[in-house]
Amino acid sequence: SDSHAQPEGLSRQQVEALDRFAEKSAGNLIESIRKSLEVSWDRVLYALGIRYVGETVARKLARQFPSIDELRSASYEELLEAEEVGEKIAESILRYFADPDNIRLLEKLENAGVRLQSGKETGTAGNKLEGLTIVISGTFSRHSREELKEMIEANGGKSTGSISSKTDYLLGGEGIGPAKLEKVKELGIPVISEEEFLGML
Repeated sequence: SDSHAQPEGLSRQQVEALDRFAEKSAGNLIESIRKSLEVSWDRVLYALGIRYVGETVARKLARQFPSIDELRSASYEELLEAEEVGEKIAESILRYFADPDNIRLLEKLENAGVRLQSGKETGTAGNKLEGLTIVISGTFSRHSREELKEMIEANGGKSTGSISSKTDYLLGGEGIGPAKLEKVKELGIPVISEEEFLGML
């Protein structure tokens, strides 16, 4: 027999190696999809790769248009009203939504459960925290401080670093600074836990 002849198909070892690779790849894919479901709406918007829409613009757009449907149905004039959006960006967004391939991609993302709207617990953002100023202090079990800040802003509230008479709530986790606790006591500001905060949404 010719030692240079290629074997028909794949050897058992190769098949087993491929199976292991497929299993690992599937696991990685599932994990990356699971993580993507937790990504905030402004980051998903940035990741769509709309021309001229960088991280800052994506954040401002997500605040002005709390869902993909609202952004998609916005007129040229409405887009221009959003902070940091000029004619070039507005035209680019309209072009993006005019492309059927992009619409198909968005439908796939939606079906996969990727977040295409603001809000964390309720699935929709609104004005539940409208007019409220909340200071975050300490560490939390379910969300990072940055995520909590995003949730406050996505729901119409304001997150500040220091306590004043304008503060409505102190969102407190583990290890709040004693000076902060003293200040809220002095001003009569309620301290709420992460669970209570999520309940407000």
